[in-house]
Formats: sequence, structure tokens, C-alpha cells
Amino acid sequence: MGLVSYTYLGYPALIYGLSRLRPRDVKRAPIEPKVSVVLAAHNEEARMGDKLENLLALDYPADQLEVIVVSDGSSDGTENIVKSFAGRGVILERLHEPSGKAVALNRGVARANGEIIVFCDARQDLDPQALRALMPWFADEDIGAVSGELQLKTDKGPGMYWAYEKLIRAAESKVDSVVGATGALYAIRRSLYRELPPNTLLDDVYTPMQIVLQGFRVGFEPDAKVFDEEASVKGEFSRKARTLAGNYQLLSQLPSLLDPRKNRLLLELVSHKLLRLACPFALAALLGSNTVLVLTGAPGWPLYATTLAGQLAGYGLALKAILGGDEKVGRLGRLAHTFVLLNAAAVEGLRRYLRGDLGWTGGR
Repeated sequence: MGLVSYTYLGYPALIYGLSRLRPRDVKRAPIEPKVSVVLAAHNEEARMGDKLENLLALDYPADQLEVIVVSDGSSDGTENIVKSFAGRGVILERLHEPSGKAVALNRGVARANGEIIVFCDARQDLDPQALRALMPWFADEDIGAVSGELQLKTDKGPGMYWAYEKLIRAAESKVDSVVGATGALYAIRRSLYRELPPNTLLDDVYTPMQIVLQGFRVGFEPDAKVFDEEASVKGEFSRKARTLAGNYQLLSQLPSLLDPRKNRLLLELVSHKLLRLACPFALAALLGSNTVLVLTGAPGWPLYATTLAGQLAGYGLALKAILGGDEKVGRLGRLAHTFVLLNAAAVEGLRRYLRGDLGWTGGR
């Protein structure tokens, strides 16, 4: 109970308190460095035209912006659409066979000429002022990367989860650095990029964290907005399972993250990322032990009966949402549904990691 409470309530309260007591300043200034937007895509014919129009409409000097699309072995019309934008400065890089997002991003960065690299996905739309919001951070020499903010268009289910996540990330940024970035929009100094290992799932955690290991900060800019439709809880389960499998992979790729002499964000990493991997097992142990205490009439029985009733009520609401749909259970039921499925996703993430199921889907 202590582990679950600390992970979901204690750590957010701790990092928020630290952000108020000892925030670190950032020396922002209005700058316009050369920016290269790198977009990896696999079979994104349906989205690519709108995405490129969105990128080319950003409020940023045209002569300081280049857009590079890396087609990861696309077999539909993605590459033809990108080619049709060549006259407007869009660059196409092709991988003849699907090689994975990590390889595609490595190719895109190798082709880029910008001082700042901006990564984004095909699915989401960037706010026209997104680059204007990100670039002032890089006037501070201590800043190595900056994450934008993903905004979902509703606050149901996964939307509530993302609102909770953003509060944590904003606080981490004020204390020192966020643990990872928003994959839909983040920017880094080109000089700090290190090639991603093939099959890397979480470029948006691997790259920011290796920048932290180099001694730089990773910020969070809420005014650099990127918009997306809220996924179904089932869709969020799939996305989160992939993310949590990536957390296991990350530790094998960057073992120095667990060395407090090298990783000054060890407390944040453990509290924000790693303990969530243990929470579903803690929840199962909590329910089992609580049931035994009630059935055996252990001393303190009224308290244990109350806590067991609370757990069963929460899981009951989640089950009702699963069987009847989120719209029929209200806000509390949607929250319970999301909590249960996201913890189930941690178990699925471990299964995927152990089975080596580490593929990626373009546009996610």
C-alpha cells in the first residue's frame, strides 16, 4: 500500500513541493536558430499531406526551417506525397526496407543541417506557435532538450491521466529536468544527439535521458502545444503497454541510469518510471493480503474490511466500465477503468519485453 501510495500520490506531491521551494531558473531569450524537423513515417498516406501542411504553416522563418521525412519502407503513397512537397523544401529520405523508428530517426538526424532538431509524429497537429515557444529555452546553455505538451481534446479516461502526467512533468522541469519527453513534439541540440540503438522503443525517453547523462537539462514547455484526439481506453492500453515494455528495454540500453554517480535524476527516474512497473504486482499483493486479513478476522478487522471494500468498489467500477462502456459509469468510473487498464498494461509490457515484441507503429 505504501509503494502504490507513494508512486501515485507521494511522489507527485514531493516533486510539486520541491518545484515550489527551489525552482531552477531558465535564461530564455528570443532566438531563431536553424531548425530541422525530423519525422519518421511508415505507411502514413492518409495523414502525410495534412501533416506537412501543418509543419510548413508553423510561425518560423522559412529560411531557418527544414522538414525531413524518413520513409521507413513505406509501401503505400507516403513517399509520393512527400515528393510533391519537394518544391516547398521538404526532404525525403528513404529506407528501402522497414527498419524501425530508431533507424529512421538516425537517418533523418544524419541528413539534418539544423542546430536544433525537432522530433514529431505524423498523427498530431502542432500549434502554429510551437517552435516559437520551444526555441527561447536554447538561449540557456544548460538546456539540452525541451519537451512540448500533448493536449487531448477531452478530459475523460486517458485525458485525465495525461492531465495528471503534465502536472508531474511541469514540476520535474522546474526542479531540474523531466524524465523523458512528449514523443509527439520535442526538440534537442543537434550536437547532443547520439545514435539510437536499433529497435529502440522509447526515443523520447532514451534521447532526453542520455542528454541528462551528458550534464544538460531537459525542460517542459506547456505553450509548445501539439493536439491529438483522445484514444479509447483500449487504445491507451496498447500504447502504454508498448511504453512500459520500452522502460524495461531502456534499463538494458542505458544501465548507467541506475548509477547515482552518473544520473542525478535517479530519484525521479525510479519514482516516476520504474515504480510504476512494480505497482500492478503490489496491487495484487494488497488485494490478496487484505482478503486474508478479513477472512481470518485479524486484529483491526473493521479497518481491513473498509480497505477491502474500497478496493472492491474501485475494481467493480472498472469492470462495469469494461462491460458497459465508459459513458455509462461517470467520471469516477472512467478514472477507475483507466487506472486498472494502465496497471494491466505494465504486466503486458513486461510480457512483450520478455518475448522480444518490440516493434513500432508509425504515427504513434
